[in-house]
Amino acid sequence: MRTLLIIVLTFILLAGTYVLYLANEAGEFRTVDNYYPGQCRQVPSLPGSEDITIHPGGSFAYISSDDRRAVMAGTPSPGKIFRYPLDAPTAAVNMTPDADNHFRPHGISLFVDDTGRETLFVVNHPGESLFGAPADDYEGPAHTVEIFDVQGAVLQHRRTVAGALILSPNDVVGIDHERFYVSNDHGAKPGFMRQLEDYLRLPWANVVYFDGETLREVADGLSYANGINISPDSTRLYVAEVSRSRIQEYERNPLSGDLSHRRTLDVGFGVDNIEVDAATGHLWIGGHAKLLTFVRHSADPLVPSPSQAAQVQLADDDYRVRMVFSDDGRLISGASVAAESDGRLLLGSVFEDHIVDCVQ
Repeated sequence: MRTLLIIVLTFILLAGTYVLYLANEAGEFRTVDNYYPGQCRQVPSLPGSEDITIHPGGSFAYISSDDRRAVMAGTPSPGKIFRYPLDAPTAAVNMTPDADNHFRPHGISLFVDDTGRETLFVVNHPGESLFGAPADDYEGPAHTVEIFDVQGAVLQHRRTVAGALILSPNDVVGIDHERFYVSNDHGAKPGFMRQLEDYLRLPWANVVYFDGETLREVADGLSYANGINISPDSTRLYVAEVSRSRIQEYERNPLSGDLSHRRTLDVGFGVDNIEVDAATGHLWIGGHAKLLTFVRHSADPLVPSPSQAAQVQLADDDYRVRMVFSDDGRLISGASVAAESDGRLLLGSVFEDHIVDCVQ
């Protein structure tokens, strides 16, 4: 009996120690002070704007929008891709007016070639009601990458890419008009093993490459792989590990698409999506100051989740993380992306019904 009691007490002590360790790593004991880069305002009617990317010309942004609160309430509506003019921010245009309820956009990527031709890549979850739960009325692939041609203010669907390797896609980055990399944020299927993967921060996530014909894994050993993006010269790839508060940087072989690990960038908070400055190559990141609070916020909109954004200034042998935005969750909760252009900073989130637009 005494031996059993010692075993039980030891287990409780170890479990309690791990919980405290996890809470500390998730930022739960961090103080979040409000800091805004200039004048910031909420822009309504853009629900669940999980990812935002700004056109290289700086005239407008593309916004991936999915009202996840409505999905949770059992009243889903089609997801949307908005074009948000930076010179007329009240005139956001729905570029996918004919989408149905199985259009559940997530991460997006814009590729623009030298002629000005634009292709938008969109992670979609047509067979998922929310966060891994299957949609009862859908028999196709649960997850896809959709490829659209941009024709003015309308997206013309060109291709759907699906396969067993696209298991739990989160974000995508286009290399040209056909090829892309996609991050899988989990290696386990929905259920107990996925929860174990989350809370033990198990390195089961990966990156998959599509060469225009086939899918193959090119990086593994990641913990909750999230945002993904590429350097302006296409030689380096960046992948966010949200549960580890860091970004993995890879050297990219432009011919084969293969990746080799280069370095780890610790950023100090739960980095979600990554945007890249086309002129400098620096990274703009948005994410979660308190990850466990964000989990509570995902279940209850009345729980504010602090948001942060930063610029990661890169050099060959060094890097610097410069915080550019911090909010206690009252202006925007659960920020997932920060996109910047010429002093304009846009922040989107997973669940909020608005974005935040800051002007320096």
